[in-house]
Amino acid sequence: MSIAPNTYPRLLADIGGTNARFGLEVAPGQLESVEVLACHDHATIVDAVKCYLKSIKRPSVRHAAFAIANPVVGDWIQMTNYHWAFSIETTRQALGFLTLLVINDFSAQAYSIAQLKEEELVQVGGTMCAIDAPKLVIGPGTGLGVSALIPCCDGACVALAGEGGHVSFAPFDDTEVMLWKYAKKKYGHVSAERFLSGAGLVLIHEALADREGIKAEKMTPEIISQQALSGKSPLCRLTLDIFCTILGTVASNMALILGARGGVYLCGGIIPRFIDYFKTSPFRIRFENKGRFDAYLAAIPVYVVLAKYPGIAGVGIALENHLRKENV
Repeated sequence: MSIAPNTYPRLLADIGGTNARFGLEVAPGQLESVEVLACHDHATIVDAVKCYLKSIKRPSVRHAAFAIANPVVGDWIQMTNYHWAFSIETTRQALGFLTLLVINDFSAQAYSIAQLKEEELVQVGGTMCAIDAPKLVIGPGTGLGVSALIPCCDGACVALAGEGGHVSFAPFDDTEVMLWKYAKKKYGHVSAERFLSGAGLVLIHEALADREGIKAEKMTPEIISQQALSGKSPLCRLTLDIFCTILGTVASNMALILGARGGVYLCGGIIPRFIDYFKTSPFRIRFENKGRFDAYLAAIPVYVVLAKYPGIAGVGIALENHLRKENV
């Protein structure tokens, strides 16, 4: 069944803990007026949406979909890495939409990978994908997102909505045991996201500086990356190496759980910033370091996703599926 033309334009948004990305889908797959708004500039999600619609002078949107960095388990959304909290239905009414679909942001990322172009992917190791196997989608950013695209018997695919970034962190070696102890003392439960995020990069540096008895300066993920790649700071370089090894472990764990022989797709805003380094980083060595399952993982290709707005494209696919189901 085709969708009625009057369902366009559709408002699409990818909302993380730092930025809210908006775009207007004016025809199937045709995105216009993409803007990125800083979340801290707006008191509520309704304020951010109204600001965007006012800026593009298109207040007549009837159907919208938001991908959000958060579990979506009912009407009430309380963001994990930001203070926004809202009712989906109340937000729909406040904005005058007929439809407001809200899904997990990495479910949207998963939907998007089926439509990525070859030039939007950088392969890091592995051989050939198994076409009929699950694809793992994982990525560090403000938090750590995890999803998967699972093939169905009818030829379609379904994106899993999970919170794999919050699984308990499992140290691999003595250095990671030290990191775990440092984070345990500071936070209590130590999740994978504690290390595999922008804040996690800073936490790794902080723990290493403490071990070495170095008075740590106030760092940011950008400063750590810059000093690591420029050679100005061996401690920053070690921080980046450890970040990539931990990502290798977590990604391989998830790949084994899912049987993700369809490939591993690394999304999020961090890895593309140092893609040349990442290609030769310790990530791939650690990814394949699984004893009797070394060969199994060695065959799985890993791709870094370079697409600029995959979350927006993915939530657009989810909205299309939703409207078809509702016979709009």
